[in-house]
Amino acid sequence: MRDPYEVLGLAKSASAAEVKSAFRKLAKKFHPDQSKESRAKERFAEIGSAYEILGDEKKRAAFDRGEIDAEGKPRAPQFEGFGFGRRPGAGGEFHGFNFDAGGDPAARAGFEADILSELFGGRMGGRSRAPSRGEDVAVAVNVPLAMTAGGGSARVALPTGKTLDVAIPAGVEDGKQIRLRGQGRPGARNAPAGDAIVTIHYAPHPLFKVEGRDLKLDLPITLYEAVLGAKVRTPTLSGDVEIAIPPGTSGGRVLRLRGKGLPASGDAAAGDLLATLRIAMPAQEDADLAALMRRWRDEKPYDPRAGLSA
Repeated sequence: MRDPYEVLGLAKSASAAEVKSAFRKLAKKFHPDQSKESRAKERFAEIGSAYEILGDEKKRAAFDRGEIDAEGKPRAPQFEGFGFGRRPGAGGEFHGFNFDAGGDPAARAGFEADILSELFGGRMGGRSRAPSRGEDVAVAVNVPLAMTAGGGSARVALPTGKTLDVAIPAGVEDGKQIRLRGQGRPGARNAPAGDAIVTIHYAPHPLFKVEGRDLKLDLPITLYEAVLGAKVRTPTLSGDVEIAIPPGTSGGRVLRLRGKGLPASGDAAAGDLLATLRIAMPAQEDADLAALMRRWRDEKPYDPRAGLSA
Protein backbone atom coordinates (compact mmCIF):
# COMPACT_ATOMS: atom_id res chain seq x y z
CA MET A 1 0.00 0.00 0.00
CA ARG A 2 1.12 3.56 -0.71
CA ASP A 3 2.29 5.94 1.97
CA PRO A 4 -0.88 7.15 3.81
CA TYR A 5 0.27 10.78 3.59
CA GLU A 6 0.51 10.39 -0.19
CA VAL A 7 -2.93 8.73 -0.34
CA LEU A 8 -4.59 11.65 1.47
CA GLY A 9 -2.46 14.26 -0.30
CA LEU A 10 -0.96 15.59 2.93
CA ALA A 11 2.40 16.71 4.22
CA LYS A 12 3.78 15.00 7.31
CA SER A 13 3.29 18.26 9.19
CA ALA A 14 -0.50 18.22 8.59
CA SER A 15 -2.64 18.83 11.66
CA ALA A 16 -5.29 16.40 12.93
CA ALA A 17 -7.99 18.71 11.57
CA GLU A 18 -6.35 18.73 8.13
CA VAL A 19 -6.16 14.92 8.16
CA LYS A 20 -9.86 14.63 8.99
CA SER A 21 -10.83 17.22 6.38
CA ALA A 22 -8.81 15.49 3.64
CA PHE A 23 -10.33 12.11 4.53
CA ARG A 24 -13.89 13.44 4.44
CA LYS A 25 -13.37 15.11 1.09
CA LEU A 26 -11.83 12.05 -0.55
CA ALA A 27 -14.16 9.53 1.10
CA LYS A 28 -17.16 11.43 -0.17
CA LYS A 29 -15.68 11.64 -3.66
CA PHE A 30 -14.87 7.92 -3.93
CA HIS A 31 -17.66 6.33 -1.86
CA PRO A 32 -18.72 3.26 -3.93
CA ASP A 33 -22.44 3.90 -3.46
CA GLN A 34 -22.36 7.17 -5.31
CA SER A 35 -18.99 7.77 -6.99
CA LYS A 36 -18.64 7.63 -10.76
CA GLU A 37 -14.87 7.68 -10.56
CA SER A 38 -12.96 4.73 -12.00
CA ARG A 39 -11.62 2.27 -9.40
CA ALA A 40 -13.79 3.96 -6.78
CA LYS A 41 -13.92 0.87 -4.53
CA GLU A 42 -10.16 0.46 -4.53
CA ARG A 43 -9.53 4.14 -3.95
CA PHE A 44 -12.10 4.27 -1.14
CA ALA A 45 -10.51 1.30 0.61
CA GLU A 46 -7.07 2.87 0.23
CA ILE A 47 -8.32 6.17 1.64
CA GLY A 48 -9.89 4.37 4.59
CA SER A 49 -6.69 2.48 5.36
CA ALA A 50 -4.69 5.69 5.23
CA TYR A 51 -7.10 7.44 7.56
CA GLU A 52 -7.00 4.56 10.02
CA ILE A 53 -3.28 5.23 10.41
CA LEU A 54 -3.22 9.05 10.29
CA GLY A 55 -6.52 9.59 12.06
CA ASP A 56 -5.28 7.77 15.17
CA GLU A 57 -2.75 9.77 17.16
CA LYS A 58 -0.87 6.71 18.47
CA LYS A 59 -0.82 4.87 15.14
CA ARG A 60 0.31 7.98 13.31
CA ALA A 61 3.19 8.43 15.74
CA ALA A 62 4.14 4.76 15.40
CA PHE A 63 4.10 5.06 11.60
CA ASP A 64 6.20 8.21 11.68
CA ARG A 65 8.74 6.38 13.85
CA GLY A 66 8.81 3.47 11.41
CA GLU A 67 7.32 1.02 13.92
CA ILE A 68 4.34 0.07 11.71
CA ASP A 69 3.87 -0.06 7.96
CA ALA A 70 1.21 1.59 5.78
CA GLU A 71 -1.24 -1.21 6.61
CA GLY A 72 -0.83 -0.68 10.34
CA LYS A 73 1.23 -3.84 10.86
CA PRO A 74 4.39 -3.87 12.97
CA ARG A 75 7.48 -4.10 10.85
CA ALA A 76 8.81 -6.83 13.17
CA PRO A 77 7.50 -9.16 14.39
CA GLN A 78 4.56 -9.48 11.98
CA PHE A 79 1.05 -9.83 13.38
CA GLU A 80 -2.49 -9.28 12.23
CA GLY A 81 -3.91 -5.94 13.29
CA PHE A 82 -7.26 -4.69 12.20
CA GLY A 83 -7.56 -3.47 8.65
CA PHE A 84 -9.58 -0.72 7.11
CA GLY A 85 -10.52 -1.52 3.52
CA ARG A 86 -9.35 -4.76 1.83
CA ARG A 87 -9.43 -8.12 3.52
CA PRO A 88 -6.49 -10.50 3.11
CA GLY A 89 -7.04 -12.77 0.16
CA ALA A 90 -9.90 -10.68 -1.21
CA GLY A 91 -8.00 -9.73 -4.35
CA GLY A 92 -8.48 -6.02 -3.80
CA GLU A 93 -12.26 -6.24 -3.64
CA PHE A 94 -13.87 -3.60 -1.41
CA HIS A 95 -15.59 -5.06 1.66
CA GLY A 96 -16.29 -1.98 3.74
CA PHE A 97 -14.58 -1.15 7.02
CA ASN A 98 -13.00 -4.23 8.57
CA PHE A 99 -11.58 -5.33 11.89
CA ASP A 100 -9.62 -8.51 12.48
CA ALA A 101 -11.45 -11.77 13.12
CA GLY A 102 -11.34 -11.22 16.84
CA GLY A 103 -12.93 -7.76 16.66
CA ASP A 104 -16.11 -6.85 18.49
CA PRO A 105 -19.05 -6.84 15.99
CA ALA A 106 -20.75 -4.03 17.90
CA ALA A 107 -17.60 -1.94 17.79
CA ARG A 108 -17.22 -2.69 14.07
CA ALA A 109 -20.78 -1.52 13.39
CA GLY A 110 -20.32 1.56 15.54
CA PHE A 111 -17.09 2.53 13.79
CA GLU A 112 -18.70 2.24 10.37
CA ALA A 113 -21.77 4.19 11.48
CA ASP A 114 -19.72 7.04 12.98
CA ILE A 115 -17.85 7.64 9.72
CA LEU A 116 -20.46 7.06 7.03
CA SER A 117 -23.46 8.42 8.92
CA GLU A 118 -21.70 11.76 9.28
CA LEU A 119 -20.58 11.85 5.64
CA PHE A 120 -23.61 10.49 3.84
CA GLY A 121 -26.59 11.11 6.09
CA GLY A 122 -26.74 7.55 7.35
CA ARG A 123 -26.49 5.64 4.03
CA MET A 124 -24.07 2.76 4.57
CA GLY A 125 -24.04 0.34 1.70
CA GLY A 126 -27.83 0.34 1.52
CA ARG A 127 -28.37 0.09 5.26
CA SER A 128 -30.43 2.75 7.06
CA ARG A 129 -30.08 4.51 10.37
CA ALA A 130 -32.75 4.48 13.02
CA PRO A 131 -35.71 6.87 12.56
CA SER A 132 -34.85 10.49 13.30
CA ARG A 133 -37.14 13.43 14.04
CA GLY A 134 -37.39 16.11 11.38
CA GLU A 135 -35.63 19.44 11.76
CA ASP A 136 -37.40 22.52 13.11
CA VAL A 137 -37.79 25.46 10.75
CA ALA A 138 -37.84 29.15 11.67
CA VAL A 139 -39.70 32.04 10.06
CA ALA A 140 -40.53 35.63 11.06
CA VAL A 141 -43.77 37.46 10.32
CA ASN A 142 -44.68 41.15 10.62
CA VAL A 143 -48.15 41.81 12.02
CA PRO A 144 -50.06 45.11 12.07
CA LEU A 145 -49.73 46.88 15.40
CA ALA A 146 -53.51 47.23 15.55
CA MET A 147 -53.80 43.43 15.60
CA THR A 148 -52.32 43.42 19.10
CA ALA A 149 -55.47 45.18 20.36
CA GLY A 150 -57.85 42.31 19.67
CA GLY A 151 -55.74 39.52 18.19
CA GLY A 152 -56.23 37.97 14.77
CA SER A 153 -54.43 35.72 12.32
CA ALA A 154 -51.47 36.15 9.98
CA ARG A 155 -50.61 34.11 6.90
CA VAL A 156 -47.13 32.61 7.07
CA ALA A 157 -45.12 30.97 4.26
CA LEU A 158 -42.89 28.29 5.79
CA PRO A 159 -39.52 27.16 4.36
CA THR A 160 -41.14 23.77 3.73
CA GLY A 161 -43.40 25.32 1.11
CA LYS A 162 -46.51 25.24 3.26
CA THR A 163 -48.64 28.34 3.85
CA LEU A 164 -50.52 28.53 7.15
CA ASP A 165 -52.72 30.97 9.05
CA VAL A 166 -51.19 31.55 12.48
CA ALA A 167 -53.36 32.74 15.37
CA ILE A 168 -52.00 35.99 16.87
CA PRO A 169 -53.11 36.45 20.49
CA ALA A 170 -54.19 39.89 21.74
CA GLY A 171 -51.35 41.77 23.43
CA VAL A 172 -48.64 39.61 21.82
CA GLU A 173 -45.17 41.02 22.45
CA ASP A 174 -42.69 41.90 19.73
CA GLY A 175 -40.24 39.00 19.40
CA LYS A 176 -42.70 36.44 20.80
CA GLN A 177 -42.24 32.95 19.32
CA ILE A 178 -45.13 30.66 18.48
CA ARG A 179 -44.40 26.94 18.01
CA LEU A 180 -46.43 25.03 15.42
CA ARG A 181 -46.11 21.34 16.24
CA GLY A 182 -45.35 19.00 13.35
CA GLN A 183 -45.05 21.76 10.73
CA GLY A 184 -41.27 21.51 10.28
CA ARG A 185 -39.19 19.20 8.09
CA PRO A 186 -40.46 15.61 7.68
CA GLY A 187 -38.85 12.96 9.85
CA ALA A 188 -36.72 10.18 8.43
CA ARG A 189 -38.12 6.65 8.23
CA ASN A 190 -41.56 7.46 9.67
CA ALA A 191 -40.20 9.57 12.54
CA PRO A 192 -42.22 12.64 13.64
CA ALA A 193 -41.84 15.89 11.73
CA GLY A 194 -40.11 18.86 13.32
CA ASP A 195 -41.84 22.04 14.42
CA ALA A 196 -42.16 25.48 12.86
CA ILE A 197 -41.02 28.36 15.07
CA VAL A 198 -42.77 31.62 14.09
CA THR A 199 -41.30 34.85 15.50
CA ILE A 200 -43.74 37.76 15.71
CA HIS A 201 -42.60 41.30 14.90
CA TYR A 202 -44.64 44.50 14.80
CA ALA A 203 -44.93 46.07 11.38
CA PRO A 204 -43.96 49.79 11.36
CA HIS A 205 -46.93 52.04 12.18
CA PRO A 206 -47.39 55.50 10.61
CA LEU A 207 -48.39 57.13 13.94
CA PHE A 208 -47.22 55.07 16.89
CA LYS A 209 -43.78 54.10 18.14
CA VAL A 210 -43.51 51.20 20.59
CA GLU A 211 -41.50 51.53 23.78
CA GLY A 212 -41.97 48.49 25.99
CA ARG A 213 -45.74 48.25 26.32
CA ASP A 214 -46.22 52.01 25.93
CA LEU A 215 -47.02 53.77 22.67
CA LYS A 216 -45.65 57.17 21.72
CA LEU A 217 -47.50 59.62 19.49
CA ASP A 218 -46.69 63.10 18.17
CA LEU A 219 -49.99 65.01 18.38
CA PRO A 220 -50.22 68.26 16.38
CA ILE A 221 -52.26 71.10 17.90
CA THR A 222 -52.96 74.63 16.69
CA LEU A 223 -51.50 77.76 18.22
CA TYR A 224 -54.88 78.86 19.52
CA GLU A 225 -55.54 75.41 21.04
CA ALA A 226 -52.24 75.74 22.89
CA VAL A 227 -53.07 79.27 24.09
CA LEU A 228 -56.76 78.86 24.88
CA GLY A 229 -56.99 75.15 25.66
CA ALA A 230 -59.24 72.70 23.85
CA LYS A 231 -60.48 69.15 23.56
CA VAL A 232 -58.86 67.40 20.61
CA ARG A 233 -59.44 64.05 18.93
CA THR A 234 -56.59 61.62 19.47
CA PRO A 235 -56.08 58.21 17.80
CA THR A 236 -55.45 55.04 19.84
CA LEU A 237 -55.19 51.36 18.89
CA SER A 238 -58.78 50.84 19.95
CA GLY A 239 -60.27 53.95 18.31
CA ASP A 240 -60.23 57.74 18.70
CA VAL A 241 -60.67 59.43 22.07
CA GLU A 242 -60.83 63.09 23.17
CA ILE A 243 -58.16 64.58 25.40
CA ALA A 244 -58.13 67.98 27.09
CA ILE A 245 -55.37 70.45 26.25
CA PRO A 246 -54.85 72.82 29.20
CA PRO A 247 -54.74 76.57 28.38
CA GLY A 248 -51.23 77.94 27.90
CA THR A 249 -49.77 74.59 26.88
CA SER A 250 -46.23 74.64 25.46
CA GLY A 251 -45.12 72.53 22.53
CA GLY A 252 -43.37 69.33 23.65
CA ARG A 253 -45.62 68.74 26.65
CA VAL A 254 -46.45 65.03 27.11
CA LEU A 255 -49.94 63.90 28.05
CA ARG A 256 -50.36 60.32 29.33
CA LEU A 257 -53.44 58.27 28.48
CA ARG A 258 -53.55 55.40 30.95
CA GLY A 259 -54.15 51.93 29.52
CA LYS A 260 -54.18 53.11 25.89
CA GLY A 261 -50.90 51.49 24.93
CA LEU A 262 -50.43 47.81 24.11
CA PRO A 263 -53.15 45.69 25.76
CA ALA A 264 -52.47 43.47 28.76
CA SER A 265 -50.94 40.06 28.08
CA GLY A 266 -50.40 37.38 30.71
CA ASP A 267 -48.74 39.01 33.71
CA ALA A 268 -47.98 42.21 31.77
CA ALA A 269 -50.36 45.11 32.39
CA ALA A 270 -51.65 47.30 29.59
CA GLY A 271 -49.30 50.08 28.55
CA ASP A 272 -50.03 53.81 28.24
CA LEU A 273 -50.24 56.19 25.29
CA LEU A 274 -47.80 59.09 25.60
CA ALA A 275 -48.94 61.97 23.39
CA THR A 276 -46.32 64.66 22.80
CA LEU A 277 -47.95 67.95 21.80
CA ARG A 278 -46.50 69.65 18.73
CA ILE A 279 -47.70 73.18 17.92
CA ALA A 280 -48.40 73.38 14.19
CA MET A 281 -48.46 76.75 12.45
CA PRO A 282 -50.86 77.52 9.57
CA ALA A 283 -49.80 76.15 6.20
CA GLN A 284 -50.01 79.64 4.65
CA GLU A 285 -48.52 82.85 6.04
CA ASP A 286 -51.17 84.95 7.77
CA ALA A 287 -50.78 88.74 7.87
CA ASP A 288 -53.05 89.22 10.91
CA LEU A 289 -51.14 86.57 12.89
CA ALA A 290 -47.82 88.15 11.92
CA ALA A 291 -49.06 91.62 13.04
CA LEU A 292 -50.31 90.19 16.33
CA MET A 293 -46.96 88.49 16.99
CA ARG A 294 -45.02 91.70 16.24
CA ARG A 295 -47.19 93.61 18.67
CA TRP A 296 -46.80 90.84 21.26
CA ARG A 297 -43.04 90.87 20.77
CA ASP A 298 -42.83 94.63 21.23
CA GLU A 299 -45.30 95.00 24.09
CA LYS A 300 -44.97 91.71 26.02
CA PRO A 301 -41.53 90.19 25.37
CA TYR A 302 -40.39 87.09 27.34
CA ASP A 303 -37.37 84.77 27.19
CA PRO A 304 -38.23 81.02 27.13
CA ARG A 305 -34.52 80.20 26.95
CA ALA A 306 -33.46 81.90 30.15
CA GLY A 307 -31.06 79.74 32.11
CA LEU A 308 -30.02 77.61 29.09
CA SER A 309 -26.49 78.98 28.87
CA ALA A 310 -23.82 76.27 29.21
